[in-house]
Amino acid sequence: MAVHPRTPVLVGVGQCVDHWDGKDASRAPSPRGLLSIAAGRAVQDTGAPAEVLASIDQVHVVRRFADSMPGNPPFGSCKNPPASLAADIGVDGAEHIYSVVGGDQPQKLVNEAAENVFSGRARTVLIGGSEAIAAMKNALRNGIALDWSDSAEGNLTDRGMGARLLTEYETDNGLGKPISTYPLFENALRHRWQLSERDYDAMMAELLAEFSRIAADNPYAQYPQARTAEFLSTESEENFRIASPYLKWHVAQDGVNQGAAVVLTSVGEAARMGISPEKWIYLHGYAHAHDHNISERPDLSKSPPIELVARHAVESAGTSTGKIKHFDLYSCFPCAVFLAAEALDLDWRKTPATVTGGLQFAGGAGNNYSMHAIAAMVEKLRAEPAEFGFVLANGGFLTKEAAGVYSARPKQDWQPISSEGLQAQIDEARLDCGLSEDANAEIESVSVTYRRGDPSHAVVVARSDKGRIIARSRSGDLTTMKALDQPGMIGSRIAIKHEDGRNFVEAIAG
Repeated sequence: MAVHPRTPVLVGVGQCVDHWDGKDASRAPSPRGLLSIAAGRAVQDTGAPAEVLASIDQVHVVRRFADSMPGNPPFGSCKNPPASLAADIGVDGAEHIYSVVGGDQPQKLVNEAAENVFSGRARTVLIGGSEAIAAMKNALRNGIALDWSDSAEGNLTDRGMGARLLTEYETDNGLGKPISTYPLFENALRHRWQLSERDYDAMMAELLAEFSRIAADNPYAQYPQARTAEFLSTESEENFRIASPYLKWHVAQDGVNQGAAVVLTSVGEAARMGISPEKWIYLHGYAHAHDHNISERPDLSKSPPIELVARHAVESAGTSTGKIKHFDLYSCFPCAVFLAAEALDLDWRKTPATVTGGLQFAGGAGNNYSMHAIAAMVEKLRAEPAEFGFVLANGGFLTKEAAGVYSARPKQDWQPISSEGLQAQIDEARLDCGLSEDANAEIESVSVTYRRGDPSHAVVVARSDKGRIIARSRSGDLTTMKALDQPGMIGSRIAIKHEDGRNFVEAIAG
């Protein structure tokens, strides 16, 4: 059966990495420069660069980390990243879109582009992103002034920051940075699986040792060094504690200089441009959805969006986990991988859960990590055209999920896939939360973060007879923080004191 000419296909991918040492300012990479390199490679990868450049009518750029939070970046910010990318590589007359915040965006933008190509809204779409966070840190450390404010003119659809990822109630009571929030999910998951702290630590180290081995063979990895499970499970000067249960190399490393981009078009347009079918990778299934605010989620040890999105993407592709050979499960923190593997019934000990090395070792390129995963997956599937690949992208605090199933096998009778039903299921289950009062409660989960070897901040999510309540440690209260970081704290009783609009952990009953 012939494939419909409007069927979307990925036809080009490109990546780059820069290991600048922070000394010669003239060699410092910039976000704009890295993106142009990656996009240029993606266009060249199609084998028909002139035709592709003339065909691109949409340019999407994944929102950079510096533009994903309030404040002014130290070296300025490009006002129109997609128009600047178009100008740099020679694309004229395209629509320019700058994405919302979130690590789900690379996959979600591919899903959107596929639908745009199928409907005829776009002929050829370029999607890319980049980060130069390592260069920024090195330049600041060495007193080097850089200028990243240069921008091309052009039309721009700036989708903005998107919905807030945390409520005022949550931030007032201690939630905030990912490193102080994800332990709530990690510790709740460990408790549900009835694992000791030692056994869970060993499991994280086993997972990540394999990730580091894969990164060591990845030419675009920022940290291409294989690590042993022993190293990863042992606290040391190089692998110090940053939160419980995390040591440094358990979490995403954002000090990267990386770019990645993909080109997507239709079968008919690819044939017209003379792109070899050996380059074509089809999006067979996909899905996306988002969760409630953290305090409103009924069970912190589970992620309904991960479960529903992962399964729907696989089912809509007409396949099953057992028939998929390659996976890249978003790995900002180990619980994201474990929850996705659980949802897919994937044995990550037998089938690696990454094709890049993950955010720990390939590099946590802000919102753009999964663009690297998609690019690497395309290369895998071109080499093994009979196989399927699965990519899961995560944004926020297990908040926003997007998944795609890919293969070089042609996708017959391609049609857009709706995720509305998934979102409706998630929206139905919501827990009321917002208690701001003195209370006696039972701990559901706990997070203790560290700085320079000592606890610096603690948060608990607990249940009282009136419902869920979130509370924090008092500043400098090392006694309470250390007590909360003891094994077996989930299920313990605590006293909470409400003062000045915030809830504080006052006492621990054990």
